[in-house]
Amino acid sequence: MSLAEKLRSQMSLPVIASPMFIVSSPALVIAQCTSGVIGSFPALNARPAEKLEEWLAQIETALAAARLVNPEARIAPYAVNQIIHQSNDRLEGDIDVCIRHRVPMIITSLRAPTDMVKRVHEYGGVVFHDVINVRHAQKALEAGVDGLVLVCAGAGGHAGTLSPFALVREVRRFFDGPIVLSGAITDGDGILAAEALGADFAYIGTRFIATEEANAAQAYKQMILDTTAADVLYTPYFTGVHGNYLKPSIAAAGLDPDNLPAADKTKMDFGSNAGPKTWKDIWGAGQGVGNIDEVLPAAQLVARMRSEYQAARRRIAV
Repeated sequence: MSLAEKLRSQMSLPVIASPMFIVSSPALVIAQCTSGVIGSFPALNARPAEKLEEWLAQIETALAAARLVNPEARIAPYAVNQIIHQSNDRLEGDIDVCIRHRVPMIITSLRAPTDMVKRVHEYGGVVFHDVINVRHAQKALEAGVDGLVLVCAGAGGHAGTLSPFALVREVRRFFDGPIVLSGAITDGDGILAAEALGADFAYIGTRFIATEEANAAQAYKQMILDTTAADVLYTPYFTGVHGNYLKPSIAAAGLDPDNLPAADKTKMDFGSNAGPKTWKDIWGAGQGVGNIDEVLPAAQLVARMRSEYQAARRRIAV
């Protein structure tokens, strides 16, 4: 059985919920996993650093209890996102905690996880890496990762610019392992489309901001409902890395989204800088916001996406 098949056998829908800074919390991850999709969160969301151990124990206890109560249910594994960047001074400590807890999946971002993969493999975990182009994909595979997350045009947060039609097909020329596709996927039709392109899983973030369990301000959730793709700005200004953000949140912070200064690529904001804070005040979102019109419990959202996915499969079969 391939890795993708092994993971899929534990899931009710081929979806990995992307880790969102601040927004992803244990409550959301537990709701996602118990609904049958892989839930994830950035290690940096657990603050102070000592809280990461507590969060992992909370998630593991809840998932174990869910499996005990309903052994026939598909309870998906969870994942922790590690940001590999010089400004992340917690990285080594957070990795040690994840290894102690034998976290099933590590999702790495920005730089290839060369020194991490072997340690995760030693306890049986897997590593997936975010990439935005073929060069990054090849470097990640050289580092030994198990799967690739292709972050294409339209994805929320740190996104690329390539069409999924281009990037998935190019990566499939040299990689037959698990591919996760990101970029404005908000419903069951999009999940099936990702599979049709050659991906194994859809990577969904923005749609989960508009859930009851998401650790997002009500104003943020409402802005997700009120905006469309035209309200999403792609800029490197806030973190030094290009990403998609909601223009109304930029304007509310006193900045002109159409006239932002040049970015400093050496700096990343994890919420400690003065002034408007990226992710806390400047809100990330993908271009799929125009397809989101209500806040739902995560379990209800997954159930709806599953129904849409099944309907799309039947429609295509006809």
